[in-house]
Formats: sequence, structure tokens, C-alpha cells
Amino acid sequence: MRLVEALKDVKRIAIDTVCVIYFIENHPEYANAVEYVLRLIEQDKLEAQSSVITLAETLVKPLKLKDVKLEDDYRDFLQDRENLPLNPISEIVAERAAILRAKYNLKLADALQIATAILSGCDAFLTNDVGIKRVTEIRVLVLDELELDTTPQ
Repeated sequence: MRLVEALKDVKRIAIDTVCVIYFIENHPEYANAVEYVLRLIEQDKLEAQSSVITLAETLVKPLKLKDVKLEDDYRDFLQDRENLPLNPISEIVAERAAILRAKYNLKLADALQIATAILSGCDAFLTNDVGIKRVTEIRVLVLDELELDTTPQ
């Protein structure tokens, strides 16, 4: 399925950490597809959200490498973005994440991301982690399974 078609009925999307990494680090295979989604968000054609988990996960590599520029790039991109809010982890999110972990054997960070997306009313979760597809409570869009041609038909 083409990315454009996959997003056709999506009004609100959750963005996984890997998508932010692909965009900021200009991944040769995925950056353009993520940029397309971000453009839809910027144009108010698509609502989006993520969680504070995204900030925590994206900062690990630049902190390990002492790459202040990359750290700043992630912070600048993620902080204070009205159109991509980073939702906090509340007790309700934590409990839903526990339920998802128990049901699907997810990693904690993934369960928190998915729980945030579900509780935020998202129609879909954009990732490149095929293992998350086993979650049935939200539509999971995996970049590797989408044709990344974004030209309209």
C-alpha cells in the first residue's frame, strides 16, 4: 500500500521515536516519507502526537557520542511544537501500558508510546517496528510495509 493511501482515513497519528530519528538524521530510505507526514501535520491536514518517551529515546545517541549539535537538533525539533505535542506519562498511561505489555509482551517504551497514542485518540501509529503490528487496539503503519511514493495519483 502507498503511504498516501495508508493515511487517507487517518485524522490523528502518533509518531514513534524511530520516525523522528529518520527525519533528523536524514535517513536515505525513510526521511522523505517521514517528511511527507510532517508536512501534512504542518499544513494541519493531519493531527499528530508523541510522548515524552520520544525525547528520552532520541537523546541517548547524541549524549553517548557527546554530539551537542545532534542533541540540540532533537531538542529543537521536539520541544515546544504545537503540532506534535509530547504527552506526559500519567498513571492512566502507565496502567494501559502495563495491560499492553502483559497482552503483547511489548518493551516498556513501546507500550508507553502505544498507550499514549490510544488514550490520545489516535487513529494510527507510525513506526518501523513490525513487532508492534500485533497490537490490535490501534492501526499500526510500518514504513517498511508502505510504498514510499508520495506523489498523488
